[in-house]
Amino acid sequence: MTKRDAKAAAVVEEALGWVGTPYRHQGCRRGVACDCLGLVRGVWRHINGHELEQPGPYAPDWAEATGKERLLEGLRRHFREKPVAEAGAGDVIIFRWRPHLPAKHAAILVAADRFVHAYQDHGVTLTRMVPQWRQRLAAAFAFPD
Repeated sequence: MTKRDAKAAAVVEEALGWVGTPYRHQGCRRGVACDCLGLVRGVWRHINGHELEQPGPYAPDWAEATGKERLLEGLRRHFREKPVAEAGAGDVIIFRWRPHLPAKHAAILVAADRFVHAYQDHGVTLTRMVPQWRQRLAAAFAFPD
């Protein structure tokens, strides 16, 4: 197993450990509460042993209100962007709800057809990559080596 494969396996294991965590906007604690960004931040913290940058306060409608790609810009500072078609287990995937709006939902692929994400009113769940999700994919990122 390569170092990259081992890291991806550790990311998947940690992400699956968050399943069942309640949803809370701006939360980032496994088993306590998190939102989609908090899930990514928490897995990063576990894998890398330190915090990812603090995003600062953000409203639930930040993307619609600002029109800026803040999520993508932040991920590009810390992760390695890759083509969506090459995304694999252990990668962070980003969704765009509408074509004209900034991307605003993050998840972690755990298999080619499943991902873990924090979803309002559902908490952290394991979800199938059905066509309705796949058509909203906007970007993919690998954890850095």
